[in-house]
Amino acid sequence: MRESHSRCILAAPGRGKREPRALPAARAPPTSRSCHRSTRLIIKGSARAAEGFRTLAAGTLRACSSGAPDWAASATVSARIANMRSLCSSFALELLLLLTGTLGLADPLWSSEAADPTPITCFTRGLDVRKDAADVLCPADCLQRQLSVYGNAVYASVSSVCGAAIHRGVIPVSGGSLTVSKLPGQDNYPAIYANGVLSQPLSRWSSSFAVSKIKSSVLEVSGKPRATAIPSTGRRLKKTPEKKTGNKDCKAEIAFLIDGSYNIGQRRFNLQKNFIGKLALMLGIGTDGPHVGLVQASEQPKVEFYLKNFTTAKDVLFAIKETGFRGGNSNTGRALKHTAQTFFTPENGVRKGIPKVVVIFLDGWPSDNIEEAGVVAKEFGINVFIVSVARPAPEELGMVQDTTFIDKAVCRNNGFFSYYMPNWFGTTKHAKPLVQKLCSHEHLLCSKTCYNSVNIAFLIDGSSSVGDINFRMMLDFMGNIVKAFEISDIGAKVGAVQFTYDQRTEFSLTDFTNKEDIFKALRGIRYMSGGTATGDAISFTVRNLFRPLRDGHNKNFLIILTDGQSYDDVRGPSAAAHRAGVTIFSVGIAWAPLEDLKDMASEPKELHTFFTREFTGLEQLVPDIIRRICRDYMDSQN
Repeated sequence: MRESHSRCILAAPGRGKREPRALPAARAPPTSRSCHRSTRLIIKGSARAAEGFRTLAAGTLRACSSGAPDWAASATVSARIANMRSLCSSFALELLLLLTGTLGLADPLWSSEAADPTPITCFTRGLDVRKDAADVLCPADCLQRQLSVYGNAVYASVSSVCGAAIHRGVIPVSGGSLTVSKLPGQDNYPAIYANGVLSQPLSRWSSSFAVSKIKSSVLEVSGKPRATAIPSTGRRLKKTPEKKTGNKDCKAEIAFLIDGSYNIGQRRFNLQKNFIGKLALMLGIGTDGPHVGLVQASEQPKVEFYLKNFTTAKDVLFAIKETGFRGGNSNTGRALKHTAQTFFTPENGVRKGIPKVVVIFLDGWPSDNIEEAGVVAKEFGINVFIVSVARPAPEELGMVQDTTFIDKAVCRNNGFFSYYMPNWFGTTKHAKPLVQKLCSHEHLLCSKTCYNSVNIAFLIDGSSSVGDINFRMMLDFMGNIVKAFEISDIGAKVGAVQFTYDQRTEFSLTDFTNKEDIFKALRGIRYMSGGTATGDAISFTVRNLFRPLRDGHNKNFLIILTDGQSYDDVRGPSAAAHRAGVTIFSVGIAWAPLEDLKDMASEPKELHTFFTREFTGLEQLVPDIIRRICRDYMDSQN
């Protein structure tokens, strides 16, 4: 079969008159149709046959420059071979390029200056790459897989290489080649949404990697000048991917809410527009970057343009320049409420999974209640950012009911969500820090995500079989999970119950509103020691931790840690918890029976059941549990 392939290029391409049977009986040239069929078979061949395919292509090139074979004695066949000369060379080169691109071969016909990338799968992790720096080739459609990606720019080595490359924008979703560079481990791998991939946070990992585009180098045939191979048939391999623009590291849906009241006046209104124009230029607006819209607050709110209207900074600048001054009272609260309820919709250009931000510009003080509107914005998962330019005049102080309204309107007053400028003059120096903070997605805590919209209760086995040292490892495991979530009075909440035959609430879901207090509470938990009644403990936790909650926005999760068999029934209490809307993760250690773990876990049970033979293995389960919590949360939002 290999011999027929080597003669494939010499077959006549047309469907003309059949040749006389004057050829030697040994072997006739294959037809054009069989040639193309054989080519398809080559392309579909496995990687094990790659070496044979490469030899075939090299032999085809040599055949193109050699004399006519013995069976080409007739004038008709000789003429046909002459006409096939250019097609022969073209076909051989195309075959080489196709084999190299499809199978990732290191063909000796190409210069040894740059080896071909090594093909990998969508699930190849950074720790699977042995070299400090390696060129790899990712397949297509990795975005459709459930890939694990931790971090941004620098990724934990347990991350999928192809997933990280798509997240970073190094390769498209159709796959491609890239360079993987190993890096030391680090603390705090942040969670960032980019290019359709939501990376997960990770507090610490032992090793890392970065991804980058392969430095371009032109393929060359050994011993010949560098040149790009162009098929003599005139056909070119065309690739016209959609052109993406903008700062991909700053994906956000931003609504500028500007003051158009009599309070600011026409002159300062124009200065305000100039400042917003500077912000727009620095943000990197584009199809793959931030999108910007504009709302003017006066007597009645007015949308000047939506997110979908413009995708270049030039067009946005022109639209801002054309915005006219409206006048009227400074009803910023009404404008914020209107923006939160009607502006951020798919019809107006909002992209799925991108943080939503409202930047409010205040010149003076608003005429209405902005705090109440801020609460509405939080409920819609919108981050409110207030830029105040002037302090209230003495006569205005008596009109303001609460001078701390800014702190209450924004998510939290941490230096990001409120920003003060003395006046509209010389505001260029303020634009850059504002842009940097707007692009720091890890601070956009009001966006509804799995990191700030979940209630997590831990049910800890305190039986005598655990022991004090192992009990401390369980508490460390809990702390590592807590690190991934944004704990606040409007965000994620955490509680803990320890059980033996009895149950003890260590802290409820509403006791603490920050991580530091939770970590302190975890360190203060004392080991009980006793028997194991897991079923009663599940009922106790649902009744005392989840039911008292008034907040119905967060999704409820229960993580059960146990090292042995329960003395009571776990199936009934677990089913009741599931009906109450609680998703259960069962984590078994050592002697915990798999049957009990599956009876407690939510469906699909294989995705909510975890087991490790040693307590030291709990740390390895943290990333998978966090990822599964986020997956369950996102599924509940669809």
